[in-house]
Amino acid sequence: MGEADGPVRSQNDEKSKKKRRLEYPPAPEPLPVPVIDNHAHLDFRDGLVKVSVSQHLDAAQSVGVAGAVLVGYDCASSEFAVRSAQRDHRAKAAVALHPNDAPHLAEKGEYDDAFARITQLASEPEVVAVGETGLDYFRTGEWGREAQRRSFFDHIALTSERGLAMQIHDRDAHSDVVAVLHDAPSLPDAVVFHCFSGDAELARICNRNGWYMSFSGSVTFKNSHDLREALVLADPHLILVETDSPFLTPHPHRGQPNAPYMVPQTMRLMAEVRGSDLSQLCQQVMFNTHQAYGQWTAAQ
Repeated sequence: MGEADGPVRSQNDEKSKKKRRLEYPPAPEPLPVPVIDNHAHLDFRDGLVKVSVSQHLDAAQSVGVAGAVLVGYDCASSEFAVRSAQRDHRAKAAVALHPNDAPHLAEKGEYDDAFARITQLASEPEVVAVGETGLDYFRTGEWGREAQRRSFFDHIALTSERGLAMQIHDRDAHSDVVAVLHDAPSLPDAVVFHCFSGDAELARICNRNGWYMSFSGSVTFKNSHDLREALVLADPHLILVETDSPFLTPHPHRGQPNAPYMVPQTMRLMAEVRGSDLSQLCQQVMFNTHQAYGQWTAAQ
């Protein structure tokens, strides 16, 4: 039930183009206190075996990951996230049009209909956030940036109107994302920088504005010095954790398929970098997650 029905992830690594290992990594040691995966794409097909949403969440629960926010990036994936959350109480949904898709939808005259569908989905009780939305200057050039900005403003307005959290995709666009947030007429109570990729300065900006920073497996990568510096500076009340699965598998399994059960690997590195007790950091991250999205992982 809820088997991945979205895109198949390429076996070639995005940067090196080398063939990836398609075996799921071994389960990490369970966390002493449960946390929630703030951002996962379980509609993607990756690895050598097919895994359903419930199977992913079973594996996660066995290592202390109590649930996950399943995140949409187009209409189909947003619908998948909502359906999955309806079937399994450990999941909640976020719905949106990805910033890289917005310019192409606008060019084809399909943006308004697509956003109308996202607006409908945002009314479903299983939806706790609008996302992922934002700006991406890595994959989209100047030609598409105005359409990205329009879409970002539309999603901010929807989020504020519905009283939901917002998950931001920010890639190579830190200053403009911050500018849009400051220019928006209103913002939701919970603004989350998904897969936080900024440096110490962006962490300070988030601290000042009360914006959440969600750290993924990329913080465990050996060359992520700026990211770890940001983690040290982050207000503990604004720290979340995520996988962004099936991507960004934490070290030492980088490149292999990722899933919510890998969160403990990232949490342990986060505690080490911050010089924090693991149990206390897990408690804080779980509290922060409930503050951002509400509480939903008790059996229903």
